[in-house]
Amino acid sequence: MKKVKSLKLAMIATAFVGALVIVLGSGGSFSWFTGETSATGEIKNGTLEINHGEDIDGNIVQAESFAPSQLIFGDWLSIENTGTLDTHLQATYDHSVDLNVPIDAYKVGYIAIKYTTTPGRDVYEDAQYKLDQLFNGITNEVQSFSHTAEANGVEVVAVLIDEQAYDENADQFVLGDGSLQGPDNEFWQLDEGQYIDLNFGVKLDENAGNEYQGAVYTASLEVLAKQTDQGAK
Repeated sequence: MKKVKSLKLAMIATAFVGALVIVLGSGGSFSWFTGETSATGEIKNGTLEINHGEDIDGNIVQAESFAPSQLIFGDWLSIENTGTLDTHLQATYDHSVDLNVPIDAYKVGYIAIKYTTTPGRDVYEDAQYKLDQLFNGITNEVQSFSHTAEANGVEVVAVLIDEQAYDENADQFVLGDGSLQGPDNEFWQLDEGQYIDLNFGVKLDENAGNEYQGAVYTASLEVLAKQTDQGAK
């Protein structure tokens, strides 16, 4: 009996060891080769800004003791696209006189130069000569709009502001209405990094009488930048 009992114990021990081997075998770990990829996205909005949001330096015109037939030129005024988006400019000119006299005795014209790289001084001198030509007499026959493309990507317009540019609803002269149509408005498209320099001239009619003595003429220029992609969806 003792021999049979020993045999049973030996068989149980053998079975236990086998089970332990199975348990240890099922508890092992494995590793796998892996690879991965990913994607990200970001949208940074552009900026629509002119002159860093600040007023234009300089005076449209500035004079004392102005008299009939005299012509005065103002400072060169600069408009810069300081944003990252191309823009259309809506530019309007408003003027008035503090006495009860007709304002149309003051004839107004301007020359504008559009560029990316600052042109030479000769371009400015030639432009001012063209502006002077516009005032060859208060009843001159010079065309009211002249647009020329100069060398090195410079564009020049010479304009005698007349009744055609007058907006009765807004009671002001429209130099560029901020839209895409028309050669006038094409000039007023300002791409990123581009400039428009303006120089105004004002002449008092040689027939202006004593009623204009002591009168004060004032003028203002408003420029609004508008997004070019008007059909954005």
